[in-house]
Amino acid sequence: MTPSNPLTARERREFWLFMLFALVVLGVGIGLRDPWPADEPRFALVAKQMVESGDWLFPHRGRELYSDKPPMLFWLQASAYELLRSWRVAFLLPSLLAGLLTLGLVWDLGRRLWNPRAGLYAAIGVLFALQFTFQVKRAQIDPLVMGWITLANWGLLLHFLRGPDWRAYWLGCFAAGLGVITKGVGILALLMFVPYLFARVRGWDGVVRTSGAGLRWLGGALAFLAPILAWGGTVLLVAKSSATPEYTAYVNDLFFRQTAGRYAGSWSHPQPFWYYLPVVTFQWLPLSLAYVGAVPRWSRDLRARDARVLLPLGWALMTVLFFSIPTGKREVYLMPVLPMVALALAPHLAQIVAARWLRVSALVFAIVAGAGLVGLGAWALLGDSPSANDFLRRHELEELGHVVWGMFIAIGAVFLLAAAGLRARRGVHALLAGIASLWLVWSVCAYPLFNDSSSAAGIMRRAREMAGADSEIGLVAWKEQNLLMAQGPVRDFGFRERWDRQYVEAAQWLAESPARRRIFILDQAMDAAGACVDRAKAQRVGQSNRREWFLLGADALVRGCVPPPPASPAAAGTDDADP
Repeated sequence: MTPSNPLTARERREFWLFMLFALVVLGVGIGLRDPWPADEPRFALVAKQMVESGDWLFPHRGRELYSDKPPMLFWLQASAYELLRSWRVAFLLPSLLAGLLTLGLVWDLGRRLWNPRAGLYAAIGVLFALQFTFQVKRAQIDPLVMGWITLANWGLLLHFLRGPDWRAYWLGCFAAGLGVITKGVGILALLMFVPYLFARVRGWDGVVRTSGAGLRWLGGALAFLAPILAWGGTVLLVAKSSATPEYTAYVNDLFFRQTAGRYAGSWSHPQPFWYYLPVVTFQWLPLSLAYVGAVPRWSRDLRARDARVLLPLGWALMTVLFFSIPTGKREVYLMPVLPMVALALAPHLAQIVAARWLRVSALVFAIVAGAGLVGLGAWALLGDSPSANDFLRRHELEELGHVVWGMFIAIGAVFLLAAAGLRARRGVHALLAGIASLWLVWSVCAYPLFNDSSSAAGIMRRAREMAGADSEIGLVAWKEQNLLMAQGPVRDFGFRERWDRQYVEAAQWLAESPARRRIFILDQAMDAAGACVDRAKAQRVGQSNRREWFLLGADALVRGCVPPPPASPAAAGTDDADP
């Protein structure tokens, strides 16, 4: 293994100051909000039920087994709660740690492959990419997958380009296995073998060549399979020993439908083949501004047979192609690609950032963003905009409109002040200052403002107040945030179960103890029940996540009435997506 040059005191200080700054940008706001849809409440609910039930092997959503995702994120969230005893912190902590890990690994790869300055520029580019910070400040699975895949790529690249380093290689393969039990696409890290083998066969400079090390290479396969077999084997053994239909369906759905079947079938989020082009262009701003200057430099690197650029760039292109083939696409799928694109840019970012055209472009972006935000806030604050008023109404913030729109004006003002003070000579700094202010102000101000309406905390608190402290609330046509944020005793009647069947079971349950039970029901589900519900006696609880919710007592139910079956799949109530 080729040792890296030792870091100077200044280089170490720059790295730790950067990581401290990243911790502030990514971590501010944690503890100020609860999980928000679409995915956060689902994952937090599964983790919470793990803690409450003690069953960490088979995740549940309400009374049903949850087989849509492997359990790694839920384990980490539940572990964070056991350590900190706060769900407001615990549900966001895995994403924060994955984001910081990714930044540290990009910096380390950049310094080892080139120099510490290249690593720092690449890490800064990742941090300020809009998609990166937006997603790391949320509690979805993709930031964690990005962290594992970046760790896997770190180990493989160190071995392939600065090796032989067998421990890094085995760690990288093990991290890829952890990525698989987080989300099946963790295996994509192993695509790094393709550009490596190409470079090795073609005799490119800088790639490791080993002989007589077959067992060590095989150790990587064992390291990759170790976490997968440890978890998957345990699940299969327990499911087989129980021999219940629920466990059998869980295994079939998790290991077949949600992996290869989901990729081949691609039944959700249909998008065209070129869908990811605007993602890497606009959602990766301002890093994507460097593409223009990078393309000719990459061309020179590849003609010079520089494997340090070929491997991360080739892996990134193959991964984008992999996700472009199926019909179903989501922008978050590309998160693991961003660190490798930044790494391929690393040796050239200092020169590109110093170019006048980029500094002017960044300044223009800062001015446009600032003027747009100030204009939007002033227009909504001073005018009588139906859309702005509707936005406030949906979030139940009619009395706080001046605070909401003032927040937009404040963020825009920072962009404009930074642009005026730093000008074209430091246009990149102006843009980065504005982006940093965006995340800081939004996290500190918007999280508390929008939490009640976005998290269902407010609607479930009102439902408890209306039902009474000792009443049990039954949930019909519920969403994960309703069960997660419910206060006091609650009961669910299945999540994927059709609404008419949930209603029938809930009505029978309510009739058993009408004085101490209430039904919390979605407006559309009440419509589907038709004549079985006396709407005049239904109590409106309020609106949350663009849905209307009601509370039903025994007097609001028509005894013996059975709602008709749904006329269409959309009316069945089995869709678990949030608007």
